[in-house]
Amino acid sequence: MNRRRPGEARLRVAEAGAEATPDHLVGVARSVPAGAHDASPGRPIRRDDLAVDVPEAAVRLLGCTVEADTPEGTVAVRLVEVEAYRGADDPASHSFRGRTARNAVMFGQPGHLYVYFVYGMHFCANVSCLTDGEAGAVLLRAGELVSDPAVAFARRPTARRVAELARGPARLAALLGLDRTHNGLDVTDPRSPVRVLAAPPVDPASVRTGPRVGVAAGHRTPWRFWLAGSPAVSQYRPGRGAGAVPETGGGGSSV
Repeated sequence: MNRRRPGEARLRVAEAGAEATPDHLVGVARSVPAGAHDASPGRPIRRDDLAVDVPEAAVRLLGCTVEADTPEGTVAVRLVEVEAYRGADDPASHSFRGRTARNAVMFGQPGHLYVYFVYGMHFCANVSCLTDGEAGAVLLRAGELVSDPAVAFARRPTARRVAELARGPARLAALLGLDRTHNGLDVTDPRSPVRVLAAPPVDPASVRTGPRVGVAAGHRTPWRFWLAGSPAVSQYRPGRGAGAVPETGGGGSSV
């Protein structure tokens, strides 16, 4: 498989620090194969839809619904912000230095949850992509609630409003009840307790891109993608040593 590298003309992304215009994402959006994103209600995304390079998988996941069975009931969010991470050519990725017990899911089949613990207090969730044996994953950064608010607020009673329930990857994982026990789950399986439900491709004009949040290595790679205008999009913050904060939009918590 010929993988595309950060900054190649195919992506045509803006320089780090500037929001992408719609034209910057036309190549990615048009690369969606025929039949991708079957929007039939309740149907999980197809594994083949995620067996693509990480920026394409990231844009493909925007607008999809992540649905989880929790003790309080089913909770679902529509993805409005994601980040792409690859392998040995991406120094910001957990897989940059090779396969370990912790990051093994990134090297496996596409369509599985990669859940990790961060800062000694939070879980974050990713969906694996690329083909089996090639490391890649998309971090689920933020989502808009599309299920019963009463169930969601029972899970996150400290949230002051709906937009805050899944704004940031740690809040999203907490709302959906994701932890280490969910690592490796197949989100393309309709019987899975956590599922990613397909949606039609988002309008490229609604997608923005910029540098990833909180990373120092690879901080100029604009592989954070979000839907313009969503109140659930999280706030950008640079990683230590990454330089000044670019104008990349979004508000709210960085976690």
